[in-house]
Amino acid sequence: MDHKLSVLVHIDLDGAYVRLAVTGCLTEANQHVLYPLIRRARRLIPPVTLSVDLTAAGHVEANAVDLLRWAIDHDETADGVSPVVLLVPNGLPNHGLAPVRTHRRLEAPEPWAA
Repeated sequence: MDHKLSVLVHIDLDGAYVRLAVTGCLTEANQHVLYPLIRRARRLIPPVTLSVDLTAAGHVEANAVDLLRWAIDHDETADGVSPVVLLVPNGLPNHGLAPVRTHRRLEAPEPWAA
């Protein structure tokens, strides 16, 4: 399965909200690419709360959400910027297991009869 993220930034021009709508797959392996977008977005219109909406994502790993929360909570440059709210779906949607590829083991060829 292809684990890609797609992020759409919604900005209310009246300064009422900033929202990152995330679709695709949020995994431990790719969650680190979302955080720089969060850092930029939370500085756009301070002190408006930034919502990171993961409810439309097709696959969200709980560990990825934990790592993202940790990064947000431990941002040393976050003084005076917008707070962040993560909107996570109930039950964290998850795909089924990827199909198992079976590899045929190559055996040594039978010796030619002489």
